[in-house]
Amino acid sequence: IILSQGQKGKRFILPNAEVMIHQPWGGAQGQASDIEITAKHIIKTKNRLNTMLAKATGQKLAQVEKDTDRDFFMDADEAMKYGIVDKVYK
Repeated sequence: IILSQGQKGKRFILPNAEVMIHQPWGGAQGQASDIEITAKHIIKTKNRLNTMLAKATGQKLAQVEKDTDRDFFMDADEAMKYGIVDKVYK
């Protein structure tokens, strides 16, 4: 997320770098009500981050939701095509 949120035109990546996007990860323990509070927070965070990533990359929200459902790896060129970065330093 941090990489995608840079100023457009100034988001760079090295040629051998990789990017991985995924949904938020968390854990909870305790009473059922405490677990429910944590689950709601994680879902809220997931929705906010997916919206941010869609806006920054130009991808449709539905595509970002699909791609972040599990670990989604990209090499430098794929990250540029996806819209996370603007240029691969060669």
